[in-house]
Amino acid sequence: MSRPTLIVPGLHGSGAGHWQHWWQQDQSQAVLVEQADWSNPDETRWTQALERAIVARPGSLIVAHSLGAILVAKLARSRVSSMIAGALLVAPADISRTSARHQRTYEFGTMPQDVLPFPSIVVASHNDPYMPFAKIQILAHAWGSRLHDLGHVGHINIQSGFGRWSNGYLLASGVGHQLH
Repeated sequence: MSRPTLIVPGLHGSGAGHWQHWWQQDQSQAVLVEQADWSNPDETRWTQALERAIVARPGSLIVAHSLGAILVAKLARSRVSSMIAGALLVAPADISRTSARHQRTYEFGTMPQDVLPFPSIVVASHNDPYMPFAKIQILAHAWGSRLHDLGHVGHINIQSGFGRWSNGYLLASGVGHQLH
């Protein structure tokens, strides 16, 4: 891909072996959006870091996972939303379900519902422990995103068998085909 790519991990980041880690190595123009604290997501701080990355690389494709995908969806009303070329939102995580699974409350606000002003594809699984499939169908529709159903593959991370995920590149190029 010739377009710059911003990689946006979720809770705890995307360490060695995660498909986003491989993406960063494989794509010369891919940049990981760093957060000060990957284990304690804070909507305000995480949003500011992502907005700074977008301003530094306008026209980027965003490739986000889990809470990172929710963070990107929250940019619908951001002043930088027009600078985003498109987004691949993989396994978005329900905020309240994530808090319950980790037995703590995260400062991440409410689930975004606004139509995204940039092309997007949501990639989801029927048995993702972080998001019921019926809910992601509703959110993808609300966001104006195309939904790509991967079947029963968990949270689309290392634990569910996703290391170097070559098909992810094909899906991202599908977002690129939506670009004008």
